[in-house]
Amino acid sequence: MRAKIHLEAALKGALDNFGWEWPEKAVIEPPRDKQFGDMSANVAMLLAKEAKKAPRAIAEDIQAALSGDPNIEKIDIAGPGFLNFTFSPSFWRETVSVIAGAGEGYGTSTMGNGTKVQVEYVSANPTGPLHIGHGRGAALGDSLTRILEKAGFDVEAEYYINDAGRQMLILGGSILYRARQLGGQNPAEPEDYYKGEYITEIAAELMKQRPDLLTLPEEEAVEVCKVYGKDDILEGIKADLAAFGVRHDVWFSEKSLVTDGKVDETFADLTASGMGYEADGAYWFRSTQLGDDKDRVLRKSNGDTTYFASDIAYHDNKFKRGFDLVVDIWGADHHGYVPRMMAACEALGKPGGLSVILVNLVNLLRDGQPIAMSTRAGQFETLKDVVDEVGSDAARFMFLSRKSDSKLDFDLELVKQKSMDNPVYYVQYAYARIRSLGRKAEETGVAPAAVSPASLALLDTEHDMEMLRLLDQYPDYVESAARTQSPHLISMYLQELASTLHRYYTNCHVLSAERDVAEARLMLLNCVAGVLRNGLGLLGVNAPDSM
Repeated sequence: MRAKIHLEAALKGALDNFGWEWPEKAVIEPPRDKQFGDMSANVAMLLAKEAKKAPRAIAEDIQAALSGDPNIEKIDIAGPGFLNFTFSPSFWRETVSVIAGAGEGYGTSTMGNGTKVQVEYVSANPTGPLHIGHGRGAALGDSLTRILEKAGFDVEAEYYINDAGRQMLILGGSILYRARQLGGQNPAEPEDYYKGEYITEIAAELMKQRPDLLTLPEEEAVEVCKVYGKDDILEGIKADLAAFGVRHDVWFSEKSLVTDGKVDETFADLTASGMGYEADGAYWFRSTQLGDDKDRVLRKSNGDTTYFASDIAYHDNKFKRGFDLVVDIWGADHHGYVPRMMAACEALGKPGGLSVILVNLVNLLRDGQPIAMSTRAGQFETLKDVVDEVGSDAARFMFLSRKSDSKLDFDLELVKQKSMDNPVYYVQYAYARIRSLGRKAEETGVAPAAVSPASLALLDTEHDMEMLRLLDQYPDYVESAARTQSPHLISMYLQELASTLHRYYTNCHVLSAERDVAEARLMLLNCVAGVLRNGLGLLGVNAPDSM
């Protein structure tokens, strides 16, 4: 981060002196091949038209202009005009000072500038326990919330309770069916119902509290079962998420949109803007004006509102609560719904106000063999089962180890292994190893050096420089993860940092080195530990002192 900031400022100063504008598409980044230096820039390639010179000649001008910068050791020109920069060792050593000074605040930025963001995630129907797919969305949403806050956004996490609609009637009917069986009746099997054992357990508990259940009229009995079942399941969902370390600031009821008049309020807004209209006894959204192939019904002629109507009203409510950006995390099976929802937000006067992250399937395996999952069929591994077996840390890290829209194979046996093949163990062990080394050093009377020019100068190997360069990049990764809404970037960074640390141990002795060198290296390793702990915290994963 320091390298990028310093280089951008230096380049802008040079271009300003030449009378050239900073190119909009200028990129400053570490080169893919480390032999080309610490940072690369494409500015010369983009200035040819304005400067009326060949890119390589422009690069030579920039090279000469920055040749006196004491922080830059070498500037090379590659190919037609790419600039490669190598920073001085003294510049990289100052990374230790920055990290030590920032402490837990290292990586924090003002990028978000207080922008108000709502992240809505999980939002599973309260019709059954959370399954492994919900767990991936939960880890993603919770981590994204932490990352956005780290990057200076004002974030609120929300769970949308789908407590209205057909699935709730199916839940009520499912519980009543099992209650009648428990009561010795022989009811006809419903055409569509939830079959999990949890339904029978809910029915049994409800019958204890409502011994009159089976004497109630059908409609009333279904309503009693629906309300009790929803409350019981939602309580379990909240408990499972709490055990998974997931936070929601707001639990928003879909049903409240109707009872509080929010749906009618949204219809009035759409009518006023010309995007909603009455026809054939129904109410329609004029989505064809926004690229849809047909207008969409929001309220049927029988008076029932559609799911889409509730979703529009919900997002209208979000924006009226003052959010500048709302982020929805959905299952990948909702991909076809994204353009329609984007169009609705545009109709509400908030083009660009919605971001949708799709979460792909989790293939749950045990010893390489797939485990079948289906909520209605009652065959699934719940999130609670998985967390109880492998632990919250392992589950969260695995969920965040890949980009959310890619499929994920989650092998329960692999993530329990205490081996370097297990990515969460690999990273946590890196942190624990530093802590163990610190305890051994303390026993021998060796302590990390205080940050000073003398102690920093002892970090003089290429392995020290490699570590310092990577530590400097951490704030960049945090900002990139926030900007692209991609928590897996933090996971990737931590694995690279752990790998660099294990390589460092192989090449640089610590406790057996000369005392002043040992103290300087412990100082550096304390910085590594701080960044590992910081990054793991953004993933919602613990940093254990011992393993």
